[in-house]
Amino acid sequence: MRAPAILFLLCFLPGSAAAVDSCVTCHAAIDDSAKGPAALIKNDVHVAHGLSCADCHGGDRTSEDPELAMNKAKGFKGKPARAAIPKFCATCHSSPDYMRKYAPRQRVDQWDLYQTSVHGKRLAAGDAAVATCIDCHSVHDIRAVKDSAAPVHPLHVAETCSHCHSDAQKMAPYKIPTNQFEEYKTSVHWEALAKRGDLSAPSCASCHGNHGAKPPQVESVAAVCGSCHVLFEQLYEKSVHHAVFSGAGGGGGCMVCHSNHAVHYPSTAMLAGPKSVCSGCHDAGTAPAGAATQMAGWLDGLDTALKQSETVLSRAEKSGMEVSEAQVRLIDGRENLVKARLALHSMKPAEMQMPVDAGMAIAKATQRAGDFALREKDTRRIGLAVSVLLIGIAILAIRLLLRRMESNK
Repeated sequence: MRAPAILFLLCFLPGSAAAVDSCVTCHAAIDDSAKGPAALIKNDVHVAHGLSCADCHGGDRTSEDPELAMNKAKGFKGKPARAAIPKFCATCHSSPDYMRKYAPRQRVDQWDLYQTSVHGKRLAAGDAAVATCIDCHSVHDIRAVKDSAAPVHPLHVAETCSHCHSDAQKMAPYKIPTNQFEEYKTSVHWEALAKRGDLSAPSCASCHGNHGAKPPQVESVAAVCGSCHVLFEQLYEKSVHHAVFSGAGGGGGCMVCHSNHAVHYPSTAMLAGPKSVCSGCHDAGTAPAGAATQMAGWLDGLDTALKQSETVLSRAEKSGMEVSEAQVRLIDGRENLVKARLALHSMKPAEMQMPVDAGMAIAKATQRAGDFALREKDTRRIGLAVSVLLIGIAILAIRLLLRRMESNK
């Protein structure tokens, strides 16, 4: 029996009532895969705005006759071909007048951007295997981006991209690696996003774009990173590395030292030591290698000095001594350490040395304050012990005197 005939019988079973949307009514009564859309659509953002099946697929939702409901004369489109989906969605999403009725702030340039993307260009060239709207947003249960269950919610974007980009079989024709998501999950960005819940932390779309997705070119990597790390980019542009790593024949800017997907916490081990990043370009014994070692020593020295001061002040505070002023100054010392790490990107030791020297001065001053507080604590304890001893002697002398007076009587 043909599908329209089955739908016709299901819609006119005894006792069935006229439905507001015959599409949902009929599909909900089917036991095969055609039932899926009716079950999923209740969570769809379009339904929340009063839209339904016929707004996308066409047809007459008010007709209980499947033949009429799915009549092409009524505008029935049915299931669009995969290659036609982006333009199919753009029918509404590229119309400012139409979208303004439902979401005035919604962008309407998604289709234009998609056509500039790697996905859109390959689709236009006849590759229907590339990602389209439904691969990222789903089909009948499309949710708003702010919905935590949406596949395009910030917490889920990377995993959604990985559905294709971690699939070796899908990526084989394009010769694209499939380890990006696994590397990203070791990064500081993933930790901020997934573990600390920072929804502003970068994920795939932050660097590659969403609808206009494409890999950043070598000359634009620093600008991409600089969209968040503004001060780092400004200093990097003044450094000798900017001219070397940017432009045609360059090495890729920030990711030369920090990688791209597996961005880990930076440390002085990147400057000096057996696994230093600098050694990849600068041989041991050269001036640049020596400068890197010197800067690593400055940073480690300042960090150690601040930690020692913090330890001393903490001991003094636990002993009941007043060291709050020194602790406030120690915050300034930590800020100078941050400034020194920031100045490193200029690759000019003189600029880095200024915050290091300022931080070291604070570290020494606050440690002296802590040491003085601990010495004062010891002095007070000795004074207290002597006072208690003298008071004890005085009490004993008074008791002896009283006994002598009593015996004389």
